[in-house]
Amino acid sequence: MSHALETQQLSASLGGHKVLKDIDLQIKAGRWTCVVGPNGAGKSSLLKALAGLLPTSGQVLLQGQPLASLTRQQRALQLSWLGQGESSTLDLRVWDVAMLGRLPHQSWLSAPSAIDAQMVEAALKATQAWDWRERMLGELSGGERQRVLLARAMAGNAPTMLMDEPLANLDPPHQVDWLEQVHCLLAQGTTVVSVLHEIGMALHADDIVVMREGQVMHHGAASDAATHSAIESVFEQRIRISALDGQWVVLPRMA
Repeated sequence: MSHALETQQLSASLGGHKVLKDIDLQIKAGRWTCVVGPNGAGKSSLLKALAGLLPTSGQVLLQGQPLASLTRQQRALQLSWLGQGESSTLDLRVWDVAMLGRLPHQSWLSAPSAIDAQMVEAALKATQAWDWRERMLGELSGGERQRVLLARAMAGNAPTMLMDEPLANLDPPHQVDWLEQVHCLLAQGTTVVSVLHEIGMALHADDIVVMREGQVMHHGAASDAATHSAIESVFEQRIRISALDGQWVVLPRMA
């Protein structure tokens, strides 16, 4: 199976502290890979490094090409990014925020095309944000803004989508909606890489990367017992993963 993303001896430091330590990783194309681990494990740093947003040593390959060799536009056409706690101009209309996702497809100073408008409409409807298209982003709640930013990322129609804590501020019903949107993206052949704190949701992914202290401790199928053991280990055996009604659930491990 081809790899959408690959890292070779990837390392990074922030404030003199090494947050990523010689990571070799291969992300399979067309699948959903979720990165999990305790706070400070380096999950968000890894995702930023994959997006080219963090100074690193080693190498990141995107579809077999060194990420550093691509122009900004080439990178934006192939990678879509949804950051954690990401801010956007609050006095922009929701429609205009979502349209920002189409910028890599447009010529300099050109007006949005009919295809751009179609992609934005589809993304806003998919995230249930269509009814707010004429409202200002600043008028929306945190969860509503998150859905608009997701629509912006989806409108770009990049073959690989990176999402850092996309469930932040979303209530449970809209978390389920997000899961359905991910499955729609996968059906279209999109590669999805997400960082999640919600282990129960992460277990719906195809593959899971388990991190601790800037290192990848395990990378395997979400359904594998070895993956479950690795997750339980990095959380100091305070949780356990069990099967319930055909799904994997996370339960507290009682003393």
